[in-house]
Amino acid sequence: MTSLALGIPTIRRDPARMPSMAGRPHTDGLVDKFGRVARDLRVSITEKCSLRCTYCMPEAGLPAIARDDLLSAIEIGRLVGIAARDLGVHDVRFTGGEPLMRPDLVEIIARSSEVALGASISMTTNGIGLDKRVDALVAAGLNRVNISLDTVDRDHFSRLTRRDRLPSVLAGIAGAKRAGLTPLKINAVLMRDTLGGAVALLEWALENGCRLRFIEQMPLDADEQWARDNMVDAAELLAVLGTRFELTAPTREDPSAPAEEWLVNGGPGTVGIIASVTRSFCADCDRTRLTAEGTVRSCLFGDDETDLRSLLRGGADDHTIAEWWRGAMWGKQAGHKINADDFIRPVRSMGAIGG
Repeated sequence: MTSLALGIPTIRRDPARMPSMAGRPHTDGLVDKFGRVARDLRVSITEKCSLRCTYCMPEAGLPAIARDDLLSAIEIGRLVGIAARDLGVHDVRFTGGEPLMRPDLVEIIARSSEVALGASISMTTNGIGLDKRVDALVAAGLNRVNISLDTVDRDHFSRLTRRDRLPSVLAGIAGAKRAGLTPLKINAVLMRDTLGGAVALLEWALENGCRLRFIEQMPLDADEQWARDNMVDAAELLAVLGTRFELTAPTREDPSAPAEEWLVNGGPGTVGIIASVTRSFCADCDRTRLTAEGTVRSCLFGDDETDLRSLLRGGADDHTIAEWWRGAMWGKQAGHKINADDFIRPVRSMGAIGG
């Protein structure tokens, strides 16, 4: 078995071996054994982050990835090109850690945009420093951003993220709006100690023209403190929001969209809930993931990884890389099984996988 960096235990399948293609139909797309087709690519580009959110990062941060082990901007661009041209990907989202921690982020966006064949180029970020870089990122080809903001209470923010940086996040949100990155989506993870601020956060989002989506906390925290009995679920959140707002029955933008959207007080404002634990959407999942070190993960909760970085650096052609990627996705598991007795949490935390 082969170990990856970050002080993480061994993964379940040797990432340097070609995944099995047994039974796979002859099709170019990223199809799996359950008939799902991955068209949404998430690319983690760093393990570093400017915050230490308790549901994601350890207080000291993740162990650093050696610089030579990270995919370069050129390598990321090549893989995005293969995904868009050969594998049918039409959405590319950069994640981390915190993608704004990469000094070559503008180059990554530019190279990816050039080869993405019209695919959407977006980013999930905490917004810190975005106001200073957003114009260059938009010029390079960035289309959309999702910004993480769990509370607008500065004290709660400081305790949850272990950093007093709320004003910097709000400046990043303002910068994104100024640059025309709208509709601007705000992601908030549901936590027991911030549930009381959910009404205030939704009020803030409606007043500022942002599309807020609450996310059920998943067992992906580096400190491994997640417990099903202590998790705030969608039903509890809806009960809290219902004390202040009239919420209309939910819809989804498309079957593979993770968020159910409720109209608030008859609209046009909405609130979304991504109920990953209690209202699983695994059956419609259309995502494929690249880690910052260049391995394919077919599922957040599946520890099997396939090493594309070695292929890139070993002289493999695009056809070979695409075939390995297809094989990685063919073996995707049916779902996360969080609520099953035999659930095993992944050895990587969210910060080491990419959201």
